Amino acid sequence: QVQLVESGGGLVQAGGSLRLSCAASGRTFTNHAMGWFRQAPGKEREFVAAISRGSGDTAYANSVEGRFTISRDNAKTTVYLQMNGLTPEDTAVYYCAARYTTDYGGTSRSDSSYDYWGQGTQVTVSS
Repeated sequence: QVQLVESGGGLVQAGGSLRLSCAASGRTFTNHAMGWFRQAPGKEREFVAAISRGSGDTAYANSVEGRFTISRDNAKTTVYLQMNGLTPEDTAVYYCAARYTTDYGGTSRSDSSYDYWGQGTQVTVSS
């Protein structure tokens, strides 16, 4: 089992920034690729960003490309999502997810490929 705990959400004005953190515990963090997803009210959960085990590969949704940055610190077993230039359309609950893989590189945009999920952290962007 991998336990994931997100933090860093909150209320921010449009144009502002937030950094989300996801602390992992349990099984070996470096055996897992990581991802961030979000779900807005009345909408399906959607992919935001992903990072490979070794940080060499990253992927982003078109809607956040150039504004959000995913990173990980394997020594701290934590993955981050730096969000800049926030807009009201970014308002959602943000979830961290972990995917066990033997591949050192590679990412996944599919939520069904992830094995473990955090409880989520609310991000609200006011106009």
